[in-house]
Amino acid sequence: MTLREALTRATRQLDASPGLCADAARDAALLLRHALGISHAAQLADPNRALTPAQQAAYDALIQRRRASEPIQYITGEQEFYGLALRVTPAVLIPRPETEQLVEAVLAELDGARPLRILDVGTGSGAIAIALAHHLPHASITAVDLSSAALEVAASNAARHALTDRIRFLASDLLAALPLDESLFDAPGSPASGLGSLGWDAIVANPPYVPTADRDALHPQVRDHEPTAALFAGHDGLDIYRRLIPQARAALRSNGLLALEIGHNQREAIASLLSDWGQLRFLDDLQQIPRVALARKP
Repeated sequence: MTLREALTRATRQLDASPGLCADAARDAALLLRHALGISHAAQLADPNRALTPAQQAAYDALIQRRRASEPIQYITGEQEFYGLALRVTPAVLIPRPETEQLVEAVLAELDGARPLRILDVGTGSGAIAIALAHHLPHASITAVDLSSAALEVAASNAARHALTDRIRFLASDLLAALPLDESLFDAPGSPASGLGSLGWDAIVANPPYVPTADRDALHPQVRDHEPTAALFAGHDGLDIYRRLIPQARAALRSNGLLALEIGHNQREAIASLLSDWGQLRFLDDLQQIPRVALARKP
């Protein structure tokens, strides 16, 4: 079987699978390149190249995984986020474009020319911490997660982008493992050296925010494959915000930034939880849905 024939057959298989037809051709081509270890250019240059039996078997196995609604990012083990290639596994939520908007908002709010202390809560793959560290060369970042498997993925991504000297990863249930007077990275010569115990400049989080009642409405590739703990947060999706917001207020320095990704129809509830904060505002995503909440500690 040639590349063209294998690709045509796989596309038809995916096109016939509920929920996968919209991206059938793209996914079939991506998985073909992944199975064979070839570039897009190589695929286009020699469509009549014959697959070996081992290559065909490997490709068929990947297509069957995709037909079972396994996210393509878990199959390939990689996802791009804010221009950075990241390793992803079923231990972490797949980074999404909406979260890039959160990173962009934080970068616009902070003065990147000065040393900063930033806390990324629920880091998962490390996407937010790594993107911020990449674009804020004077920042020292602590990234926390309750999952040791997620922290391993995040640490590997930081190493991949040579950022291990400015990001540390800690196991913590929100801020529980962090003392309020945390003196991060105060070793001589570090970005935060000499800052003392002034509190965090910014706390950033993309927490779980899907109501448990919405579970059945999620696409199977999300519901059945991504980590439950990273998706769901109680009957209304607000459980983590209720815990995190008071902790963040206690830990931030005066006028420190709290930046949160929020879910559909959660603007009013989040506004209520942040009613005694300063400079509260919301940013809409491309679908005009409020997606990012920004507030300053009074």
